[in-house]
Amino acid sequence: MEAATPSARGPGSAPRWLLGAMPLALIAIAFAAFALLGGPGLGDRRGPPVEDLAVERTVLRPGEIELAVRNTGPDAVTVSQVSVNDAFVDFDPGQGGAVGRLQSRVLTLDYPWVEGGVYTISMLTSTGATIDHQIDSAVETPEADPSFFGLMALLGTYVGLIPVALGMLFMPFLRGIRERWMRAVLAFTVGLLAFLAIDGTLEGIDVGNASAATFGGVELLFLGAALAYLSLAALDRYLTARREAAKGAGAGEFRLALMVATGIGLHNLGEGLAIGSAYAIGELALGAFLVIGFALHNTTEGIAIVAPLARGERPGLRCVAALGVIAGAPAILGAVIGASAYNEELATFLIGIGVGAIVQVIGQLVPSIRDSEGRALNIPSIAGIIAGGAALYLTGLLVAV
Repeated sequence: MEAATPSARGPGSAPRWLLGAMPLALIAIAFAAFALLGGPGLGDRRGPPVEDLAVERTVLRPGEIELAVRNTGPDAVTVSQVSVNDAFVDFDPGQGGAVGRLQSRVLTLDYPWVEGGVYTISMLTSTGATIDHQIDSAVETPEADPSFFGLMALLGTYVGLIPVALGMLFMPFLRGIRERWMRAVLAFTVGLLAFLAIDGTLEGIDVGNASAATFGGVELLFLGAALAYLSLAALDRYLTARREAAKGAGAGEFRLALMVATGIGLHNLGEGLAIGSAYAIGELALGAFLVIGFALHNTTEGIAIVAPLARGERPGLRCVAALGVIAGAPAILGAVIGASAYNEELATFLIGIGVGAIVQVIGQLVPSIRDSEGRALNIPSIAGIIAGGAALYLTGLLVAV
């Protein structure tokens, strides 16, 4: 007997594609009719309008305060008056008129603020509702000119490229240690990455909660993490297939080092965002401490990158340099983005990408720390994981100064 083959036709000899298209067409017709009839049965929403404006960016220039606001509520908002510290001020409403849902507007306030002052800005809407915004310490916002972006690129180099390169200088030392201790070094990398993943998740949740949640808030953290995890999984499959086809010695170690460098690079992108945004809003002291703290913090990341390479054949200088650029250069990009177009929801999404990448890389590293009996958790690996987490915790204390 011949096996039955799937038919392209369903019941009644109708084409299968037609059987799928007909329900879709009926659904579209039903929604169109509902819209044309004005949503019968729903009625108008009762109660006062729900008005909400989120301040996405504050720019301070001599004699004026500029607020970039976005309507995050369901109803249109018209800003009628603005007061600073309970005193009404003149302001330019930008394009004028009501701000529709998800629309943005720039309000320019004519106000002689004083450096270091604390200001409470109240926006009075046409319905009498009040929306407040706080400026904790007024500092003139740096102009986004070429010299400023050059400074951001330099700071990104200090934070990303140089520390990672210094950490990678440990590769000759790592190549001379025994296999048991090599597993401990790889476990150190796992502990380091696990700490970064936890720290990034907590940071992303804080940033997401502080955002207006117009486009998702904290959900963007998990969306970015899933996107990065699945993308790196696909990249790993591709690299594994190439390695098996080429049968090249040492290819497995370089693939693992590449995955580690990619995960760390995406994490450093988030660190660059923090530095760039701190300088953009005038928090110069905070930005300086972040640079110093992240620079020391990231030196250990260079060790994590070269640890897998110490087990195989000696890689070329270009390969090692490329890994350093992949891991460190995103800090430069993050600093530029943070200085020019910082947004809490964009930052949440990018931090999520870093977290997802790191989680995927940890899964790639776990088989490398197994002992001869196949146990991933043994005395050297446990000690290495604890040491990796402790190293980042101790160097991370400088970031919180």
